Amino acid sequence: MSAFVPGLFEGRVALVTGGTSGIGLATAETLARLGARVVAVGLGADRTPVSPGVDLELREIDVTDDEALRGLVASLDRLDILVPAAGFSLGDQELEWEPFNRVLSVQLGAVYRIAELCRPLLAASGGSLITIASMFAYFGGGTRVAYSAAKGGIVQLTKSLAEAWAPDGIRVNSVAPGWIETPLAEGLDAAAKERILSRTPLARFGRADEIGEVIAFLASDSASYITGAVLPVDGGYLTTAI
Repeated sequence: MSAFVPGLFEGRVALVTGGTSGIGLATAETLARLGARVVAVGLGADRTPVSPGVDLELREIDVTDDEALRGLVASLDRLDILVPAAGFSLGDQELEWEPFNRVLSVQLGAVYRIAELCRPLLAASGGSLITIASMFAYFGGGTRVAYSAAKGGIVQLTKSLAEAWAPDGIRVNSVAPGWIETPLAEGLDAAAKERILSRTPLARFGRADEIGEVIAFLASDSASYITGAVLPVDGGYLTTAI
């Protein structure tokens, strides 16, 4: 059950990259339920399992395609909320240069690129940028080297843009999800899941919609004095020492 007032984002426009699955899709649906016009872009747009009664504008876009990103932003006449949520991991392959660079291009480079392109629209509306960090921004990830490096970069990008864009009236914040029930976590074996749950005080994986709700808060006027913050949403995972 949502804690937000119905119609909270009525008249506002949101753009969510990676909005065709996982946290991105859950966020897009949350914002749409709260009244926003939501443009959700990503791969597999024609196969996106949108919940009944939720109205999303789905578009097929590769976030590393600069021409496509330019066209996307040019098609918008207003933007209040930007959530660049596109991401993936290649696991141990990330120790090799080409996979490493590929992951960084999506997880970090494309985040800044879409943010830069959207800056004039966000400045015009006094809008909000919410990035997606990770618990891997706080400690090393030997099996996800590029992913971890990118998420560490997202934290610093968030803080830096919060300062750089404050004169434009743009707030920039981030959420750092813990282990969430998304396609990224589906490949974990039983032993790995047991280890994760053993150090998670709430003793469960999170739901993607629980991340979407926090993003909605950061995008709302209730967070009007919050910028440069990175908010862990991890069931307490980062509070434990082992």
